[in-house]
Amino acid sequence: MTEKPIYLDYNATTPIDPQVAEAMLPFLYGGFGNPSSSHAYGVEARLAVQQARRQIAGMLGCHAEEIIFTSGGSESNNLAIKGAALAQRSRGNHIITTAIEHPAVLEVCAYLEEQGFRVTYIEVDETGLVDPVALEQAITPQTILISVMHANNEVGTIQPIAEISQLAHSHNILLHTDAAQSIGKIPVRVDDLGVDLLSIAGHKLYAPKGIGALFIRTGTELKKIIHGAAHESNLRAGTENVLEIVGLGQACELISRNLDAYNAHMSEMRDLLESRIFEQFPWAKLNGQPQKRLPNTASISFRNIEANTILAELSGVAASAGAACHTDRVDVSHVLQAMRVPLDYAMGTIRFSVGRYTSTEEIERASAEIERVIRNLQPEAPEKAVVDDGKAVRLTQYTHGLGCACKLRPQLLEKVLQNLPPANDNRVLVGTETGDDAAVYKINDDLALVQTVDFFTPIVDDPYQFGAISAANSLSDVYAMGGRPLFALSVVAFPGNRLPISVLGEILRGAADKAAEAGISIIGGHTVDDTEPKFGLAVTGSLDPRQIRTNAGARAGDVLVLTKPIGTGILSTALKQGAITEAQAQEAIRWMAKLNRTAAEAMQQSGANACTDVTGFGLLGHLLGMLRASAVSAVIYANTIPQLGQAYDLAAGGTLPGGSKNNFEFTAPFVEYGKDISRTMQYLLNDAQTSGGLLISLPQNQARQFLQTMHAKSESAVIIGKVIEKQSCFIRVETAMAQETN
Repeated sequence: MTEKPIYLDYNATTPIDPQVAEAMLPFLYGGFGNPSSSHAYGVEARLAVQQARRQIAGMLGCHAEEIIFTSGGSESNNLAIKGAALAQRSRGNHIITTAIEHPAVLEVCAYLEEQGFRVTYIEVDETGLVDPVALEQAITPQTILISVMHANNEVGTIQPIAEISQLAHSHNILLHTDAAQSIGKIPVRVDDLGVDLLSIAGHKLYAPKGIGALFIRTGTELKKIIHGAAHESNLRAGTENVLEIVGLGQACELISRNLDAYNAHMSEMRDLLESRIFEQFPWAKLNGQPQKRLPNTASISFRNIEANTILAELSGVAASAGAACHTDRVDVSHVLQAMRVPLDYAMGTIRFSVGRYTSTEEIERASAEIERVIRNLQPEAPEKAVVDDGKAVRLTQYTHGLGCACKLRPQLLEKVLQNLPPANDNRVLVGTETGDDAAVYKINDDLALVQTVDFFTPIVDDPYQFGAISAANSLSDVYAMGGRPLFALSVVAFPGNRLPISVLGEILRGAADKAAEAGISIIGGHTVDDTEPKFGLAVTGSLDPRQIRTNAGARAGDVLVLTKPIGTGILSTALKQGAITEAQAQEAIRWMAKLNRTAAEAMQQSGANACTDVTGFGLLGHLLGMLRASAVSAVIYANTIPQLGQAYDLAAGGTLPGGSKNNFEFTAPFVEYGKDISRTMQYLLNDAQTSGGLLISLPQNQARQFLQTMHAKSESAVIIGKVIEKQSCFIRVETAMAQETN
């Protein structure tokens, strides 16, 4: 069994304390009664809930009736902020918060802005501290609520809540604080802080996930946001989660008894870790307020080294790149941005958070590994070959993005491209104007060159398969233009100080075999050293200038045909997470490695009007590019679109690459979804594909020939929609009519 890494991510979540688990056990088995029932089983449950309420109140120094149980910190924040805002709306509509709050506060405020409330986001200084003077200056006669977190989850900075409460109450304004990170680490007493509302998250203080609480000072009016029976003082409907409430109560009881010891131990472990790191790397940067900081949190920035690369190498240490809620991307966190941490430091920020179970021996081991990794990744580190130990390499662990999902966001790319000057050479037949897959350059009346370059980070773990998929993806751009590949050059970025050179050899071998399948050779290329492996091809092909297939040729009355199933982005993300079977992974790999050669040849024979290949911008993103270039619209039928097995279920469960989410946001203004099209299907239609199929616009009378040709060769091809005259919305997604899918 592989040894688990040293856990230094206690701010993300904590394990359940054994004493908490022991207290819960009776209610896991026998104590199953409903607290609202009057019989013995109900009385037993009700007494347990009352006891937990007293335990939490004892920790906070408040009355038991001022505690409301919730499902966690996010619900507590929602109830506090929405509930207070709605209850106070007759007095005003202005809310003040800070730029560094948890999304469970910021998203609530954004929602309230949509409902007519006005929100001011107070900036912080370079240590993450809020200036009470700046906050007071933001107060208006319409201000009804201030929400400031007690301690920041990323950098640990503790805010002057007591001072803020004084100025809030001097203006008759309610004060809420999110104390999810501070409880169990520093003293949290509601009268000392002076707050009216305080949020608690169980899983941050060694209780189970899925339980939380909200302190509501007597006299504070809230509107409930979950309606039903009159549970929890008629503020939170739903039968109480007795099992986890008991756990939360016991966790708070342990804090009441042992807080000083917990605080001292965490401070010692954090300080030891920081001393070891800064002894070796005095140039590293500590983020947060040096003195007013949680005793367990160390946010450290390593200049010019990407955080995802560090974490990939730290196989023996579990930590986070910024907030744990955003592990699917490497954007600079909003907290570090608000603190104005320089970009070269911010991108290399790791949050280490120790806990009550962290040992000196673990800190020493973790520090040694951190030193090894950082020294190896420093830009000025001496080059050294990595020994091939014969162990299987998992390429996806060495990169932040997967395949074409790591493309630049379409929102950003569009802004850049629209400012480029058009080509002034009349021999350029296809340039950047139409967003096509490749460039086309006329040699003479009978010959044009088509050229593309495409490369990306690993989408699979096996180097050979990665090379083959990358080659198939690059070749697809030429096929989509109606061209015939002639030769290719390799484009290589390789971390020679992270991976053995034999890995690159396998990548190149996979690409060479796929190129040979396409009937061409890879005859050169270029390599650079990089922190992440990246690979692709620059492909040169030829075509008849009269037979170019571009984005701009789709015509009303055409049908739309897709030649590969969608879902590779979702399955690749699941593969990296270890959430799919080997058979499911191999299905996705088989489709990604498949050439679009046969489809391209059949397309030319059938007289297609337009074509694009479906890659990083998703099916709808690439369809949108075709429609905009052609000045037409389209209707597509969701239930005709082929999908990789488990893609829909995985998406429904939340497995979505960051690139797919970006695509969804990009296409949203241009797409009209039918009422029966689920949000999961909407995301799937925007899933970032790698080496996807061709999307072809064909005259309806030619479509049958194309399908027959493809099916005769056991190739996939499905009609998924039709092109229509330009409408107010470019794409309409419906459920297919039977007669239109035959």
